[in-house]
Amino acid sequence: MNMKEDISKKPKVLLGMSGGVDSSTAALLLQKEGYEVIGATMQLHDYCNNDPVEDAKEVAKKLGIEHHVFNMKEQFKKHVIDYFIEEYQAGRTPNPCVACNKYIKFGATIDKAEELGIEYIATGHYARIEKVTDGNKVEYLLKKGKDERKDQSYMLYNLTQELLAKTIFPLGEYSKEEVRKIAEENGFTIANKPDSQEVCFVPDNNHFRFIQENSTTPMKKGEIVNTKGEVLGYHEGSAKYTIGQRKGLRISAKTPLFVIDIDSEKNQVVLGSNDELFSKELIATNLNWITFEKLEKEMEVEAKIRYKAKESKARIYPIDDKVKVVFEKPQRAITKGQSVAFYKDDIVLGGGIIS
Repeated sequence: MNMKEDISKKPKVLLGMSGGVDSSTAALLLQKEGYEVIGATMQLHDYCNNDPVEDAKEVAKKLGIEHHVFNMKEQFKKHVIDYFIEEYQAGRTPNPCVACNKYIKFGATIDKAEELGIEYIATGHYARIEKVTDGNKVEYLLKKGKDERKDQSYMLYNLTQELLAKTIFPLGEYSKEEVRKIAEENGFTIANKPDSQEVCFVPDNNHFRFIQENSTTPMKKGEIVNTKGEVLGYHEGSAKYTIGQRKGLRISAKTPLFVIDIDSEKNQVVLGSNDELFSKELIATNLNWITFEKLEKEMEVEAKIRYKAKESKARIYPIDDKVKVVFEKPQRAITKGQSVAFYKDDIVLGGGIIS
């Protein structure tokens, strides 16, 4: 939804408010555009002391907008935390933010909006939506945020035409610096509040400890081997490792070693050289396409294999319900369980899970 469209009817918007500077500034910008903003803060878990409700309430009160608190802990545990644990235990590296966006920040939020009779939802993501009209056909394009450093379109590849038609991204045209400045100029006490960490429910960033404490399946010790199958040492649980990892291996060698594979069937962690981390191909499953129903033939795209990576030129090929991705140049540490997103210029075509 383009912020510049005629909104003379001043429709209601349910805005996800996390208590941070992004969603708070989004509320202000929406209000200035004439929308009737209703704030919604999701209570997701109890794993850290940083409760977003009070900060969100303070901003809502300052702006004079209605504010709701929704308990989403059960849904979050099912779709994000349980998935997070299961993926690591299966030798893959999950992307909890992608799962949270799909099932909670958009899936559950749109359900709440419909319950309340609200037309649109909004978030503080740095991304843009463009409405394209061709005769009687209306299409919505998901595009990168103008601030390349903060662009979050990679995390949003699961959005659909139906969701894009009902979604607004007020921050898509702004940089992070501009957002903080707007918040400061309007007297928000959270103007300089630090950005939230990547995995919000693991406050100390020790995902292995979190899994140990919250999994019903005990960790199994196993072998650490090289590419020849020779045993180099032993691990406490393969969930402690991810592809590309170098630190914390506790294996002495003449040259640096990295995790290049996790074999869940053998319960082995495989180490190799940095050169062995590079590959030109991957297979993606669990696909979602935004601009078309299905990939019918090969296509030249730019593909991104992790949030902080740069897009790289690639060709994608349909294989039943999967896609084969062949990069022009080898990519470092392609990781099972992470997402790959496909772009044409600044438009997100869709994406999937690296298998």
